Amino acid sequence: MTSLFVLASQPARSADPWEALRTRRAFVLLRHAIAPGTGDPPGMRLGDCSTQRNLSDEGRTQAQRIGSLLRENGIDRAAVYSSEWCRCLDTALLLDLGPVSPQPLLNSFFGRAENGATQTEALRAWLSSSPGDLPLVLVTHQVNITGLTSIVPRSGELVFTSMNAAGAVSVIGRQSAGA
Repeated sequence: MTSLFVLASQPARSADPWEALRTRRAFVLLRHAIAPGTGDPPGMRLGDCSTQRNLSDEGRTQAQRIGSLLRENGIDRAAVYSSEWCRCLDTALLLDLGPVSPQPLLNSFFGRAENGATQTEALRAWLSSSPGDLPLVLVTHQVNITGLTSIVPRSGELVFTSMNAAGAVSVIGRQSAGA
């Protein structure tokens, strides 16, 4: 099992985020690509994309561009986990980095802020024991990334993060593939 922990003596922002991702000393939180609007329509159901806010054509192109950016930086394959929302699953699949595993801890808690702290702590615990030999890419929502990092990412933005032994998450870089 490869640890996502960073040595305490290493300043969080001194590392090259791409190198940290390639060597599994960091992971990426990726906000899903462009899906116009906010939240979801009333009656939204997981597993039924027709009830959800989905990627636009621009969003699908952006997701493919993010996959190309990852490959250009030496990430040809990754352990990709995604929220169960269609816009996240579609983003994750369009990255074309390997199989995508749905992870309910990455599901949005937008409109249900009371669930945010508990879900964020459960995600932290999962990350601390996350096995793997591949770089880790988590496709999720703005509220989830903000809950873990205090960063408010743009659609399609990569937030490079590391986590120390105490479970504290540090942002070591940010990058967008553009809209």
